Amino acid sequence: MFTGIIEEVGQVRHLGGGILDIAAERVLTDAHIGDSISVNGICLTVTQFTATHFVADVMPETVRRTSLRDLQPGSLVNLERALLPTTRLGGHFVSGHIDGTGTILSFRPEGNALWLQVSASRELLQGIVAKGSVALDGISLTVVAVTERDFTVSLIPHTRAVTNLQAKQAGALINIETDILGKYALKLLSGQRPDKQTEAAPALTADFLQANGFY
Repeated sequence: MFTGIIEEVGQVRHLGGGILDIAAERVLTDAHIGDSISVNGICLTVTQFTATHFVADVMPETVRRTSLRDLQPGSLVNLERALLPTTRLGGHFVSGHIDGTGTILSFRPEGNALWLQVSASRELLQGIVAKGSVALDGISLTVVAVTERDFTVSLIPHTRAVTNLQAKQAGALINIETDILGKYALKLLSGQRPDKQTEAAPALTADFLQANGFY
């Protein structure tokens, strides 16, 4: 579990053969084999490390379904260690399980802010709401607006400066993880139980809630 507060921007050294090698320092100060590190929002397991880089195994499916497929040596990546019970939750709960990718449509400045517009599939947009939380390449952000084709977040200068967004341009892929609470709400509202997707469940309606003593 992560918070979406990026600790360090690493640099890809190698990607291929099921291996991702990343140059980093801060996230490795207390590293152990088997630790989880979020790489552009993807929860990966450390298999090797030194004081200046670490290695993680990546499955072909992970590469295909995330923005990892666009990485090359020199690419910047957002890094965050798994949270501790004593960690301040400055962002929101981020699982490190990517729901899909979006495409950056534009960066538009307004005063000291920067509006970032991202297109996404209808399925992903169902889990994104205005004023709700979303993780983009592992960055915890607040949604400003949502349409049927895209959504917008607003960045402060600090966020762009300390994340890989400093190198992103329109047309780039970006990993999207929708809010975990929203996923469960959508599942319940669709009449499916998260633990037994193959079994039919009653729709969550006002009549159902009243009949079962919720109000």
